[in-house]
Amino acid sequence: MTAMPAASAPVFLELRGLSKRFGERTVLDGVGLHLERGEVHALLGENGAGKSTLMNILTGVYLADDGEIRLQGERLAIRRPADASAAGIGMVHQHFRLVERFSVVENLLLAAGGRKGLRSASEASAALLRTAEQIGLRIDPQAQVADLSVAERQRTEICKVLALGARILILDEPTAVLTDREAGDMLSAIRRMADTGLSIVLITHKLREVIGHSHRLTVMRQGRTVAANLPTTSLSMEEIARLMVGEQKAGPERAPSTLISNGADLLIAHQLCVSRADGGVGIDGVSLRVRAGEVLGVAGVGGNGQQQLADALLGSLPIEAGNLSLDGAEVTHASIARRRDLGLRIIPSDRMASGLIGELSVADNLALTRVRGGHYRSGWLNRARMRADALAAIARQAIAGATPELRTSLLSGGNAQKVLLARELDSGVRLLVAHSPTRGLDVKACAVVHQAIREVAASGAACLLISEDLEEILALSDRIAVMSAGRITGECPGGSSAEEVGRLMLGHA
Repeated sequence: MTAMPAASAPVFLELRGLSKRFGERTVLDGVGLHLERGEVHALLGENGAGKSTLMNILTGVYLADDGEIRLQGERLAIRRPADASAAGIGMVHQHFRLVERFSVVENLLLAAGGRKGLRSASEASAALLRTAEQIGLRIDPQAQVADLSVAERQRTEICKVLALGARILILDEPTAVLTDREAGDMLSAIRRMADTGLSIVLITHKLREVIGHSHRLTVMRQGRTVAANLPTTSLSMEEIARLMVGEQKAGPERAPSTLISNGADLLIAHQLCVSRADGGVGIDGVSLRVRAGEVLGVAGVGGNGQQQLADALLGSLPIEAGNLSLDGAEVTHASIARRRDLGLRIIPSDRMASGLIGELSVADNLALTRVRGGHYRSGWLNRARMRADALAAIARQAIAGATPELRTSLLSGGNAQKVLLARELDSGVRLLVAHSPTRGLDVKACAVVHQAIREVAASGAACLLISEDLEEILALSDRIAVMSAGRITGECPGGSSAEEVGRLMLGHA
């Protein structure tokens, strides 16, 4: 990587002694960070370390209780997102800030608020296309956000923030939803942006990205800074991992197959056809079989029908042709409730948008799927029982910082995912559909999710794992299906090399 421009006084952006409390819970305790012009600065730490909260303060989402922000030596008052935007600070959040009913260009116009050069659809569309070309991404300004895959929404967010004129760009897990090829393109774009003088804060759990694509790093743990402004060229991945979690990062290892050769077919999908909301092809003639005791991985470049497949299996998107059976029962046109009664459980790609309700408490979210069956009802809801069950789930899943009453949106990504796992992996699970289940999670949280998937298969149930993370697919799958353009284009046995699967993926991207 090219050398960072020599630092000059004053520091371009300086965060000093920032603290933040939610009620009695301290999430930031005197945290600082220095960012130079033209620098890629990696901000690291486990889920719940306080990274996102720190960046939310910088972007005006939260107000700090203590501390200050200085830009080029001058104290900067950021009380709302508009203040941060006016100062040239933009953030692409892990959970996207897009209006689904709007088009891509309408989302930019909404964010621009009549800004000069972005006052008409044609101006905004031109700005988006120009920005996308500069950083090597593809984008359709006229596309409806609701029709976009997670990866396409990520590209939209990045282009939107840059088109608004950000000179300090905060990227929260920018490659978490991308394939290896897409991630490489994104990291190359980040390097190019830094070379032009843009300052970038890179929040990531992928240590290879830190080593190869950042100048310096800061590590947070439990709301405090434990290492600040260290040059990445002087550190190994093992040393960085120890700073983050206090132990060496073990590489992913594929567990011994739990495949039951003659196991019952828990899922049979035959020639499924589903349309996208815009009328385009979602999935086209997809056939899959998942047997008891196995993990079937579905690999592919984002936006090739994975979301439509997950929605069709859940029942939230109608199946137009073909048929679907679950544990021996025909469910092609069955309701979501009927499929859940038969043991279908899902971990969606966007946990906060599709799996959890952020404004509800942890206890309420854990109870959502059980109320219909009368588990908590005897006239009025039995709140005492809900609270007791929530306390047990919090202890069982080790959900850090959670209480039954805590608003779920205040949890870190990893701990929010643990809430979802606690609810979905109940005693009735027969088939788990897990779509990008470790997106944006740190090393330990990923291990928790992977262990849960292995336990599902070991119990005699099964898992359909849809992931754009090839390492995850290789680590967990007994069989691997490759998806492209809404179809299954190839299949590999578990234990295949990354090159074998990658060739199938990239050959059809």
